[in-house]
Amino acid sequence: MSSDLNDYKIIKEGEAEILMHAKNEVFYNKTQVNNRDISVAVLRTFISKRKQEHEAHLYKKTKGAPKVPENSEPSELVKEEEPDTTPPEDHKSNGECKIEEEISPEEPCSTMEEDSVKVTEECSTTEGQINPSEGKGRRELKPPRVLEALSASGLRSLRYAREVDGIGQVVAVDNDQASVDACRRNIKFNGSVAVSKVESHLADARVYMLTHPKEFDVVDLDPYGSPSVFLDSAVQSVVDGGMLMCTATDMAVLCGGNGEVCYSKYGSYPLRGKYCHEMALRIVLACIESHANRYKRYIVPVLSVQMDFYLRVFVRIYTSASAMKNTPLKLSYVYQCTGCDSFHLQPIGRTISKNTSVRYLPGFGPVVPQECTDCGKKFNMGGPIWSAPIHDQEWVAAILADVKSMKDRYPAYDRISAVLTTISEELPDVPLFLSLHNLCATLKCTSPSAIIFRSAVINAGYRISGTHVNPLGLKSDAPMDVIWDIMRCWVKNHPVKPQPADQPGSIILAKEPVLQANFSRAVSSLSKAQAKKVARFLPNPERHWGPKLRAGRQITSKHVSLLGPEAINGALNQEDNEEPKSKKPRTEDTVTS
Repeated sequence: MSSDLNDYKIIKEGEAEILMHAKNEVFYNKTQVNNRDISVAVLRTFISKRKQEHEAHLYKKTKGAPKVPENSEPSELVKEEEPDTTPPEDHKSNGECKIEEEISPEEPCSTMEEDSVKVTEECSTTEGQINPSEGKGRRELKPPRVLEALSASGLRSLRYAREVDGIGQVVAVDNDQASVDACRRNIKFNGSVAVSKVESHLADARVYMLTHPKEFDVVDLDPYGSPSVFLDSAVQSVVDGGMLMCTATDMAVLCGGNGEVCYSKYGSYPLRGKYCHEMALRIVLACIESHANRYKRYIVPVLSVQMDFYLRVFVRIYTSASAMKNTPLKLSYVYQCTGCDSFHLQPIGRTISKNTSVRYLPGFGPVVPQECTDCGKKFNMGGPIWSAPIHDQEWVAAILADVKSMKDRYPAYDRISAVLTTISEELPDVPLFLSLHNLCATLKCTSPSAIIFRSAVINAGYRISGTHVNPLGLKSDAPMDVIWDIMRCWVKNHPVKPQPADQPGSIILAKEPVLQANFSRAVSSLSKAQAKKVARFLPNPERHWGPKLRAGRQITSKHVSLLGPEAINGALNQEDNEEPKSKKPRTEDTVTS
């Protein structure tokens, strides 16, 4: 390892500083500052929520449970840490949705069996955190342990250690020796706090997580590409009530560019609609849930974000064989019309409630006929996707409040606050969304303003909101026949040129609207952020703001679209200067290796 500091560049992000070698030996992408900032904010909120849940659990236990004799065996306390547990149904702070919403959107659901409720009451995020060895110490909440499974330079781990109060040990793992050396160098460079909290290991992340089951309160996965090969071991490494943070950058696969590849990696087939980026989020959540179910575990999403060129999901993982039965109720197939923008969801499962018992049955189907009732075309089928809420609005509000209260500590404050603000205004129980421009393109008509269209939906008695995924996307619980009726009424006031009779737009407009749309402006047609003119979709801060070259690859002129001409010229000039010196050491390295 070279000790000449002239070979390194100091990069500062937040409170952490790292030394980056001039060569592309260890991966670093400045664009991921948004990713790291949101992760720091979620981790802060998780620690706060975890503490609140622990205190509530202790209060409930001391208030309702009989006192435990002083000479009781520690094995009695271990029963609390049995894997068959589930978070309290009435406890909203853990990010879980109401059971009625999870079971069925149209049928009210009864509660679980009495025995599962008893188990529910004993579950909290303190499992694996309470030390049963010594008297009072067994009630103390240990600082959370964090695993960064693919650490590279260690920047993320260093930011966690230096910026998040109350954090415990941070373990950074990578299977590349150059990355581990860089991480250890950066740990020393960041001083005593980093040295005491962060440790770096050379290991395969999958093997490391499998050999440390239920040991980490937070597991962070941010691979270069798809996280699918790490999910099975990751869901086993998280403690009950812990957090799994997962990034996926293979958006071309997830958004339908290679549907068969997506199915092989994630077990779902994507569709190429305007909602493809949100569908990508829901495909990843369904995949994580599938892996968790194999070990009697299930997930509760608290935040799911798609931004820049990647997606990022934050889910809590619990263990409960009974609650795991609700998984088919949270998954759906998607039918997308090939002629118009109509799409329909087909739930995989349903329930029937009788007294205190619940029967789980296959979902009714099909939800669509062979041909679209709006335009007469065929359907494409995709999925299964996660059709339950992908955010917990209470968590989103807490994260946003934390970000606003500490804006100076977030380098990408403007961007992440804008994204979180938009997420806070999304309809949580409406999967996917429509594109107003696509609706108008189908009908070949001029587009109404978003305010006018939103007002028409609201005046018809339905809800509507924007989406953080697409500035032109609109989420609504209005059925598609209502949406098309609104557009028919709009076209009557704004006529279109005649089109061939077999076109989807002509078939749709040939029908008379059942609903007479009211386009008068509704009070709630603008969200609070829009009314206050809060920026929600910001431009990239600089050019070439996107994915970067994989570590170890030689920079050539073909990478100009990723790095820009200045970076390319600088790298090529440096290689030309170092070429005479580097030939001999390279030969020696290859011989010794």
